Amino acid sequence: MDNQSKHGIFSSLLIVLALLVGIVVGLIISYNNTQARLLHLAEQMNAPASKIDMALSLIDRYYVDSVATDSLVEQLLPDLMWYLDPHSVYIPASELNALNEPLDGEFDGIGVMFNMATDTIVVLNVIPQGPSQKAGIQNGDRIIRINDSLVAGRQLPIDSVMKMLRGKRGTKVQLAVQRQHAPDLLPITVTRGKVPVRSVDAACMLTPDVGFLRITNFSQHTHDEMMTALNGLRKRGMTKLILDLRGNSGGYFGQAILMANEFLPTDRLIVYTEDRDGNRMEEYSDGRGHYQDVALAVLIDEQSASSSEIFAGALQDNDRATIVGRRSFGKGLVQQQIPFPDGSAIRLTTARYYTPTGRSIQKPYTGADEEYDYDLYNRYLHNELFSADSIRFNDSLRYVTPGGRVVYGGGGIMPDEFVPLDTTAMSDYYLDVAGRNLIYRYTMDFSDRHRAVINAVRTVGDLNALLAQEDILNDFVAFAERNGVAPAPDEIRQSETLLRALLRGLIGRNTPLEEAGFYVNYYVADPTILRALDCFGEPRS
Repeated sequence: MDNQSKHGIFSSLLIVLALLVGIVVGLIISYNNTQARLLHLAEQMNAPASKIDMALSLIDRYYVDSVATDSLVEQLLPDLMWYLDPHSVYIPASELNALNEPLDGEFDGIGVMFNMATDTIVVLNVIPQGPSQKAGIQNGDRIIRINDSLVAGRQLPIDSVMKMLRGKRGTKVQLAVQRQHAPDLLPITVTRGKVPVRSVDAACMLTPDVGFLRITNFSQHTHDEMMTALNGLRKRGMTKLILDLRGNSGGYFGQAILMANEFLPTDRLIVYTEDRDGNRMEEYSDGRGHYQDVALAVLIDEQSASSSEIFAGALQDNDRATIVGRRSFGKGLVQQQIPFPDGSAIRLTTARYYTPTGRSIQKPYTGADEEYDYDLYNRYLHNELFSADSIRFNDSLRYVTPGGRVVYGGGGIMPDEFVPLDTTAMSDYYLDVAGRNLIYRYTMDFSDRHRAVINAVRTVGDLNALLAQEDILNDFVAFAERNGVAPAPDEIRQSETLLRALLRGLIGRNTPLEEAGFYVNYYVADPTILRALDCFGEPRS
């Protein structure tokens, strides 16, 4: 946090203080009966009135200049919530919809996945039955204009492009599209509509009996999405599952409970919460879970938080899964979203949650705590991301699961199998081509050269047949040399597995298989997935 941010907490209070000083000065030099009128005003306020209410009313009625008290409130509320704890927040009306969209599981837009190839918007995948597919947008299309705005060649930020493409359901957006082999730009009108936000973004088989499922957040549809994906994997032979929650910052508390229930036998405590009055709410499994017989590994990292930790903690404390990765974020507080009439809201911490053994995994904080914001950076500095021996736990927060595993509270979920960050495959050559965006540019070039086949991929077998057509690694090395980067001796050998997996995975992502096409190729270079396969006694490739 910079100095301006550090002192921002006091700016609102100084504004109010200055205004109150103005009132006092006005009282001294103005009318003799003003004091009496102010006292009468205070008496008329609904008791018990807070100082903030009184101050705002006094400012509104008596301050020497016209003041928009609403704007004062907008400045005060974020600071007020920040003093409580790190996760209680005020959300202005202008930001609430964007924050709710991932949890609601849908938004209004045109329904494409896109990225920026150098300085041009490239459509990676068109969402089936979405607005863009109905309008005729195809994978690989380049968007040159949005309405009257030229967007090609300008290196626009992704969020700026999203604002132009999104809009109220039923409204129209005019696009000018460049399509491969088309001589001219194609004018296409898309009527914006409902677009689903998927929280399960990858489901595939890594081996004949090991399924892989990646969940990016906990929306109101996550449990249903998970069940649909797992049912498909079971039909393909899944008896073991790797469930990836890395980078998943949480979401709806109830979805984590529903998901954990699918893997636990009857009458197992999943989680409990306690409010400030000691009221306790316990959640138990009902024994009707459909995947109690599936061997399970759960992947977490330092960005896995909240509902991710509830799920991982429930399965760890019940000795139901092996937790693989690095220590999770450490958020053990429950928020309730409370709306205001103007469309804004607060998310207020109302309870703490505890895993089945009784541990709170909330990391320490003291209200407006700057150190809390730097926790992940400090983990890096203290070598924790690279060595399990660098992690320090409080022995007073030591717990033991029914199966005899030692677990700790007070700072996230510690995995059963620690996997450090691994940079050994990142040669100078790899860092150079990645830094120049050549890996991504090559995979887009490859996809354009094979566009018809890319768009026709439906299975992993189709994808493998496509990737077997060329020696992709050597083709990429030649591409990089044409763009000014040549490898030094042994650099290709150092980065070969990573480069080959990444190239194949990114090409797979450009097919209709999307994220499944990525992970089914990339996992051989992912140390955390490989460790999970080791836990199952499975070969790595």
